[in-house]
Amino acid sequence: MTRAYLGVEASATGRRWVGPSEEEMRQAEALAQSTLLPAAVAAVLARRDVTAETAAGFLDPTLKDLLPDPRALRDMGRAGERILAALTGRQRIAVFADYDVDGGASAALLLDWLRAMGHRATLYIPDRIDEGYGPNIPAMQALARDHDLIVCVDCGTLSHDAIAAATGADVVVLDHHLGAETLPPALAVVNPNRQDEDGSLGHLCAAGVVFLLLVEINRQMRAAGMRGPDLLQSLDLVALATVADVAPLIGVNRALVRQGLKIMARRQRPGLVALSDVARMDSAPTPYHLGFLLGPRVNAGGRIGKADLGARLLSTADPDEAASLAERLDQLNTERREIEAAVRAAALAQAEERGTDGPLVWAAGEGWHPGVVGIVASRLKEATNRPAVVIGFDGDEGKGSGRSVSGVDLGAAIQRLASEGLLLKGGGHRMAAGLTVARDRLEPAMERLGELLARQGAGTMGPADLRLDALLMPGAATVELIDEIERAGPFGAGAPAPRFAFPDCTILHVRRVGDAHLKLSFGDGLGARIDAIAFGAFDGPLGPLIEAHGGARFHLAGRLEINSWNGRQSVQLRLEDAARAI
Repeated sequence: MTRAYLGVEASATGRRWVGPSEEEMRQAEALAQSTLLPAAVAAVLARRDVTAETAAGFLDPTLKDLLPDPRALRDMGRAGERILAALTGRQRIAVFADYDVDGGASAALLLDWLRAMGHRATLYIPDRIDEGYGPNIPAMQALARDHDLIVCVDCGTLSHDAIAAATGADVVVLDHHLGAETLPPALAVVNPNRQDEDGSLGHLCAAGVVFLLLVEINRQMRAAGMRGPDLLQSLDLVALATVADVAPLIGVNRALVRQGLKIMARRQRPGLVALSDVARMDSAPTPYHLGFLLGPRVNAGGRIGKADLGARLLSTADPDEAASLAERLDQLNTERREIEAAVRAAALAQAEERGTDGPLVWAAGEGWHPGVVGIVASRLKEATNRPAVVIGFDGDEGKGSGRSVSGVDLGAAIQRLASEGLLLKGGGHRMAAGLTVARDRLEPAMERLGELLARQGAGTMGPADLRLDALLMPGAATVELIDEIERAGPFGAGAPAPRFAFPDCTILHVRRVGDAHLKLSFGDGLGARIDAIAFGAFDGPLGPLIEAHGGARFHLAGRLEINSWNGRQSVQLRLEDAARAI
């Protein structure tokens, strides 16, 4: 095992600090010399295995360079041809979408494109409680009676029976969830996570798949002498879905989100403008805003309200309708937080009583709202660094959701449980999955799931190591440096924002904010000073340690950000951890 960074074997939060390897430090030094980039930026790039030759392209990712050929995905040509034929033939089209952000954004992409081509399609989103996830037989039968083509987005890959029931209509599936050995009887199934795909585009969310489809259709239209809409204006939806669905920000996803944030900043889509306003966003959008302010509000309709509210908001061209929908979603999001808090407390208590040191952490309760079990599973995962499953029962059937940790494929394990008959149904992807289980199979299903996850290494992990990109002195942390670091983004899932360690610092000022948060300023004794904030610091040991510093010096670690206030920008550290300097 390599030596702990700055000698920190157990920090205030119980973590071991891990810095760059010797090879990464050599690569960072070579990068800084050859590119003249700041050493901190070179360290961030080296950690991502960027070389001097690839640095320029990495710092300025473009769709022109990174967008794959849509036909690299199986069935893409056939799907595009069928949708184009329905458009030119004025056939009746229905869009069947999942009720989350990815499903809503995917639906909005299609609805917008069709509307721009003078065609109005039917939107259908199933009710989470009454119908559950994905196509169901009654809904597909009803849609098939009134439509010539049904396009399933962000769902459908495992819906064999429901798609077979859509007699009289063609079905096209645009999805990204893990496929089974056999595909449903659809005309086309476009999915980078089909078992017969090579997985090179498996990081795309459903909206990314839909965007590629529209690129393919526009290509087919040009070949036929037709002209389609400007697809770049729809990248705001792709960016929102990519971040909210926690798709890794690698490869083409980086370019999609980078360009999508620029489009969103122009405030041209009524739904996103209204949603940004009710969320009180006062700066240019970032992945944080998409993941923590906008995404949860779009999701709120599918979680505890009317399932189609999010998709309607994202696709509307009417500012008044957008304002009304955004206000309703904001109210639902507040209700969702209250429901979530109650379920989270009960689930955490149950999980702790059962034990949180095994390969799986799980909890199940009567009447737990199915719209919040996924969020609560995320909280359990974060608290224990273990895959987590949370299930809400209604009668003899429970609907649950799971979240995984890096290196453990939860979706595959859930899918295997379903194939073994321990679940009524289940599926998903590596980091997230959904399931339905009979009450009398709950214990054996969770026991078997724990066994499958243990084989992948779950349960062997203690508190997660804190990975740090480089050392930084307070005087070197400037607004200009943060701007340079941001060029290596966007940061999020699969591409965490860089963390820096500030060694041997003096705490200059400490102030508790509210019940749990901590504000402080620190320096190196040479005149440089940085403000910092640690959210939830008093929910653990970090806050009390810093508050009672007694003049001691500390190593501090966290992520740099720009704090804007009254037109002035300053550097702020989002403090995540600390350790006494010896």
